[in-house]
Amino acid sequence: MRLRVVPGAAKPGVVGRHGDAWKLRVREAPDRGRANDAVLDLLAGTLVVPRRDLRLVSGHGARDKVVELAGITTEEINRRLAAAEQEGTR
Repeated sequence: MRLRVVPGAAKPGVVGRHGDAWKLRVREAPDRGRANDAVLDLLAGTLVVPRRDLRLVSGHGARDKVVELAGITTEEINRRLAAAEQEGTR
């Protein structure tokens, strides 16, 4: 899954689509991997999957990231992230 991450945000959550990626906000700054950890925590909670099923494949020091997920289909990922986006806009 492709992500566009905004670190240091006041309000964390799923923002919506950003091209072919999902845009996420996290509170943590991109310092010593804290924002990356926050991204994986946010995804695990939002997608309701164990954190161990998520792996940051690329983009460790960048806003654009690729995360690999095990045990869930792309369609289900998109459905759950879209639902989280809707929850965040209420």
